[in-house]
Amino acid sequence: MSNSELHQLGVAELTAQLKNKQISAVEAAQHFLARAKQHQHLGAFVAINEDTTLAQAKAADALIAQGKGGRLAGVPIAHKDIFVTKDFPTTAASKMLKGYQSPFDATVVTKLAASGAVTLGKLNCDEFAMGGANENSAIAPVGFDAAQPVRNPWNTERVPGGSSGGSAAAVAARLAPAVTGTDTGGSIRQPASFCGITGIKPTYGRASRYGMIAFASSLDQAGPMGRSAEDCALLLSEMCGPDLDRDSTSLDVPAQDFTAQLNDSIEGLRIGVPAEFFGEGLSADVRAAVDASLKEYEKLGAKLVPITLPRTELSVPVYYILAPAEASSNLSRFDGVKFGHRAQKYADLNDMYKKTRAEGFGDEVKRRIMIGAYVLSEGYYDAYYLQAQRIRRMIADDFQAAFKDCDVIAGPAAPTTAWAIGGKSDPVSNYLADIFTLPASLAGLPGLSLPAGFGDGGMPVGLQLIGNYFAEGKLLNAAHRFQQATDFHLQRPTGI
Repeated sequence: MSNSELHQLGVAELTAQLKNKQISAVEAAQHFLARAKQHQHLGAFVAINEDTTLAQAKAADALIAQGKGGRLAGVPIAHKDIFVTKDFPTTAASKMLKGYQSPFDATVVTKLAASGAVTLGKLNCDEFAMGGANENSAIAPVGFDAAQPVRNPWNTERVPGGSSGGSAAAVAARLAPAVTGTDTGGSIRQPASFCGITGIKPTYGRASRYGMIAFASSLDQAGPMGRSAEDCALLLSEMCGPDLDRDSTSLDVPAQDFTAQLNDSIEGLRIGVPAEFFGEGLSADVRAAVDASLKEYEKLGAKLVPITLPRTELSVPVYYILAPAEASSNLSRFDGVKFGHRAQKYADLNDMYKKTRAEGFGDEVKRRIMIGAYVLSEGYYDAYYLQAQRIRRMIADDFQAAFKDCDVIAGPAAPTTAWAIGGKSDPVSNYLADIFTLPASLAGLPGLSLPAGFGDGGMPVGLQLIGNYFAEGKLLNAAHRFQQATDFHLQRPTGI
């Protein structure tokens, strides 16, 4: 393959060519930087620093020449703009943090850098990771003078999903072989589905949250997004591991090589199929693709097992009580005092708080802060927040009951394919689009989305796999075996 086609290589192929010195890290970095510039109309990147990227690439080449370097030495990746980075600005796609430069890197960024990965830049997202379409960004992407929605490479009139829409679009358009994302209620899995790529949210606490700007602390989790399960396994192996001194939610679980069991047989694998994931609201084209994928798994030797997750429909109201409650607490730090945006004119301290937040936060962020403050207020805490926590526990219990009969759970990642930009102006309709990803998030379980075919208009459809705690290896194995038998993950948008 010529250097002009480098973008068609996944992480696994790139690492092999870099190690064998068929290509250099600098060549790879230059190629993907040129790709980002060529396709900047998608609005995927919000920050690029070519000098920093090429300096990292040169350092990777030097280590490779010495026979050193980590597992991802020289592989170019990009980070969702929710991870703080000292060499690139970090805004969380909000006016509140426009121009902010962190003095340190997030743990996930540090771990991937230690493995030799080269950072291409920062990727667009919904403001403070709040959204399901990537239409809520308040920061101008590279090449634009004003904020723009990220566009889906399969159809630029459609959304890429959110909040990790910039991440998903970058992988689908071959602007980066793999990227980081975050998943609070489905923000890795849903955009992966909409953009025809693979993405995995690990068990809550597997990857450190240190340096990841918080939205909902009991739900936020970092994860990789790539073209294949193998690529995601390579990144996830480097991202995970305990960070007990800096992250109180980090689990004391050793790092794991998630590529080790990729080729294990899935003969006899029990795949639970929840009836609640196939009812009213699931579009016919998505159902057809998911049904076909489940039949493919049967051909591979897996067994389909009917199961029930009876509280699935309660996941939406539960999530949209708990997540805003945590957001209202986490975002209280953005007050214009120590860092971030500050209003220019104000009468007193209280007036400064009000004007700073009115100017700095977008509509969706304000909406969630207000909902959160309401459900936590005196007189409503017991009726809303406490009840939601109780139901959250019941949702987790439903999964444990289901896993007695199956090894993994499968279903659609989203009820529909990607909708038109501006097509869902009603916030509630956006919230309902998360119904299949929210249950696993509330339970803290690992979940993965992989390409499973195409729906109406040739738009990608994602199959979601959910595992029990610490079953990331099993999910990646099941996805990898499916991808060895199909080519959906190899398809790419026209003109890419």
